[in-house]
Amino acid sequence: MTGKSSVGCAFSAEGSRLFQTFNPVKNKSNPTIFIEATAEEVDRAVDLAQEAFSILPTISTAQKADFLEEIFRQILIVGDELLDCFVSETGLTVERAIAERTRMSKQLHSFADLVRNNTWREPSIDAGDIQRNPKKPDLRKMLVGIGPVVVFGASNFPFAYSTAGGDTISAFAAGCPVIVKSHPLHAGTGELVANAIVAAALKTGMPKGIFSNLNAIGLEVGKQLVLHPKIKAVGFTGSISGGRALFDLANSRMEPIPVFAEMGSVNPVVILPETLAENNENWSDLLADSITSGVGQFCTNPGLLLLLESLETTIFLETLVTKVLTTEAAPMLHTSIIEKFESAKQAACSVPFISINEQKGEIPVNAVRQTILTVNAAVFKSNPILQDEVFGPFTLVVICKNLNELEDSVAVLKGQLTGTIMGSVENSKKYNSIFTTLHQKVGRLIFNEVPTGVEVCSSMHHGGPYPATTDSRYTAVGTDAIKRFARPIVYQNFPEELLPEILRDENRTKIERRINGERTKRAVHG
Repeated sequence: MTGKSSVGCAFSAEGSRLFQTFNPVKNKSNPTIFIEATAEEVDRAVDLAQEAFSILPTISTAQKADFLEEIFRQILIVGDELLDCFVSETGLTVERAIAERTRMSKQLHSFADLVRNNTWREPSIDAGDIQRNPKKPDLRKMLVGIGPVVVFGASNFPFAYSTAGGDTISAFAAGCPVIVKSHPLHAGTGELVANAIVAAALKTGMPKGIFSNLNAIGLEVGKQLVLHPKIKAVGFTGSISGGRALFDLANSRMEPIPVFAEMGSVNPVVILPETLAENNENWSDLLADSITSGVGQFCTNPGLLLLLESLETTIFLETLVTKVLTTEAAPMLHTSIIEKFESAKQAACSVPFISINEQKGEIPVNAVRQTILTVNAAVFKSNPILQDEVFGPFTLVVICKNLNELEDSVAVLKGQLTGTIMGSVENSKKYNSIFTTLHQKVGRLIFNEVPTGVEVCSSMHHGGPYPATTDSRYTAVGTDAIKRFARPIVYQNFPEELLPEILRDENRTKIERRINGERTKRAVHG
């Protein structure tokens, strides 16, 4: 069996660079040989995407929504073969595969509903007034798709953040063709999902070129895609170095394009002292599960805990360390990820005056030792390397002598996806400065919960200030993710019959009612 790139709705296998995926549990390569896409295939995929983009505006919203829902029906048809491939390429459990597939279903159906109701276009009408001096023009605005989009598959989410993940689905919903640069760690899973998307496109009459899947193990394919003049945006989930490289590459073009990269985050958790005496077991259980879940391979893994020095803190940490270090170790996704984990962990461990608690004894092949480091606030603030993400089951604990040190430690934090505060409502009021500072650092502020677990809904924001993302205004999860791949366009003094249907006078009352409703909400909250 040979894994091939899927271009448009046709298959080809012309490249010469070969690679295989890896089963970390069995510690051996999977049998399928994958072929890296050629430069010619990349060009063909982009050309087809551009042709599809010119056709998509003529396709009804109902048909586009049907396409999204059909993707999941086709994924279900693949059945156990897809789940088995997921497990063999990641070492994760079949339960995790099913849970992630369920999440993928929710994303597809959420965006199908969004496409059907068409409110994402945010239509607005300011009618002209020829009696006014000077004459007021007739202005009508809506959002439209930005153009062909490149999506880079994520290593840690073969379903939810990859071939048919949030980036791909939100781009489809905005009317943008998508070219996926499949992640080489789960190319087989990506190919099966790609086949399902192609089948859904054929069944629902989508234009050829709405989707292509390109295999690659090196950097050349991704670089060629980002630099191609017909590509208009990039979606990426991964490391800071990878996301920043794509961002810089996209901005080096004659026509710079946006790169929506979700990158590094240590997701700080501030635990207020008064709550530890009452909820020691609860917080330690929650955090131990969160730190070790999925071998810590989540972008929302709580990699940094900040506490005030106290007897309760000492007891809490002893309990947490015991629970984390006695949790059974499991294989990571790939040996390359293990190497990066060990390198980043070693860099953190090399900082002077740091206490190291590391899992002992035998561990499974391709597993890593779960680790908790402890350091005082002064060392933390003077060593920026301690803010670097260690992707895996690793957490740094910062002990602060007083409130000033805690405030200063929060103040020096870089941008994050999430920030969590654990404490009671009553006791939290005297720590208002912590809330205020953390509010400026994160995209999602959490109270008395762990950061792992990202709900797919309209109110979710999965993003944050740099380096968590390259643009903190946009989310990678939830229906608002569509806004990354859309741009506004205004029609001035257009005849009714030439306007898009959503901007015609027949819909004016509906639009004005929506806008007035939004103004009322703002007035109530403001």
